[in-house]
Amino acid sequence: MEQFVPADRSLSVCRKVCYAAGHFLNDLCASMWFTYLLVYLHSVLGLQSTSAGVMLLIGQIVDGVSTPLVGYNSDRSSCIYGKRKTWHLLGTVCVVVSFPFIFNPCLACNDNTPHWAQIVYFSPFIIIFQLGWAATQISHLSLIPELVSSNSDKVELTAYRYAFTVVANITVYTVAWLLFHLQAQQNVDTSITDNLSQVDIPLFRTLALVMLAIGALFSLIFHIGTKEDVTASSSENQLITPSPQEALPRPVFQWKQWLKEPSFYQVAVLYMCTRLIVNLSQTYISVYLTNSLMLPKNFIAIIPLVMYVSGFVCSLAMKPVSKLMGISMTYSVGLLLVLGFATWVFVDKSMRAENIYGAAVLLGAGSATILVMSLSMTATLIGEQTQSGAFVYGSMSLTDKVANGVGVILIQSTQPCSTEACCPDCVWFYRDVMATVTGGVAVAAALCLFTLVIWPIRIRKN
Repeated sequence: MEQFVPADRSLSVCRKVCYAAGHFLNDLCASMWFTYLLVYLHSVLGLQSTSAGVMLLIGQIVDGVSTPLVGYNSDRSSCIYGKRKTWHLLGTVCVVVSFPFIFNPCLACNDNTPHWAQIVYFSPFIIIFQLGWAATQISHLSLIPELVSSNSDKVELTAYRYAFTVVANITVYTVAWLLFHLQAQQNVDTSITDNLSQVDIPLFRTLALVMLAIGALFSLIFHIGTKEDVTASSSENQLITPSPQEALPRPVFQWKQWLKEPSFYQVAVLYMCTRLIVNLSQTYISVYLTNSLMLPKNFIAIIPLVMYVSGFVCSLAMKPVSKLMGISMTYSVGLLLVLGFATWVFVDKSMRAENIYGAAVLLGAGSATILVMSLSMTATLIGEQTQSGAFVYGSMSLTDKVANGVGVILIQSTQPCSTEACCPDCVWFYRDVMATVTGGVAVAAALCLFTLVIWPIRIRKN
């Protein structure tokens, strides 16, 4: 009797770098989307906080629904260029075409245009952008178990990918800081330079265009330097003759069979909690700095930059630490750092400008750790079932995107008022969000991690 067993797969350092570059455009756009969208729509364009939240919710729902659909179709598609790279290219085109319109005022609007009309104007661009973002993300993630086979290589490739994510965020915040700095030099009036307003519209437009140009270049590097095996079978296996003592062949999983696996739901909930911590903290750090701490607007570039520099340093040590401690224990260390940040923000009610740097380091290092480890757990779950890997990643992303969108709209709808200075409660509202939401989700993630310690990740049903 013959059976198929997985072939060992590995990549050179150059190939790993080329692969990691493939998500750089998505990371640049996601950094602007989560960090600056709410503050741009509310403080720069003057939309109500609820309207801004609705637009972010629309994007998250479209992204969440499209990710499993993209994953399912990516698994089933066949193309001479490579089924993953084809979807990646399609998604890249959608992102490049639509994203500039999101960080640009409504072209047909004026001061009397109702907010609902602006939502209608922005929605098609947001939908196209999120469809493209989902196609790029899922196709890129699903390449990990196809390019490498060992768990340590999957952690390393995920760490490479996250290192590029950190570099992308650092790029966004560095360019944003430079633009704020140049704007401050050109304006003598400090009220213009310290507070966000319509004066900053050209700044955000320029930032978006620069990020698209840089991201498109890195996408080109990915497509040139990453080779997807289009001749191998869908399971990427090689034929050998087993000895009588060897186990029977593993079943080839399709999407319906994943829904019967307990580990599928364990990893999905943990990934959702991880993304809630990362994305909600990134979304509300800007309004926390400007509305609660009353810091100048250039801090919305400086503090996120500090966060991601610390995350980048953490990502460099991720592989040896995870091999020494294990993925679950490394994830728990990241959770402790996140809880340390939440506790600091909650206790230090009158946080001074110099103290926020220390808190940012904790949040950046903790977010980097839990994100890389959760992606590594997903790759471990998929294992050699690469033929349905895109569906698994898409399902994980569905829980993440919908939860983030619902979380944002709930927070925006419970804000005490629509303007920053109308009541004392508004001043500390976003501080409470940063502390309680981040800390609360971290506790939920810890409970989910505990279930993975008791029932480790593995396929239990045939």
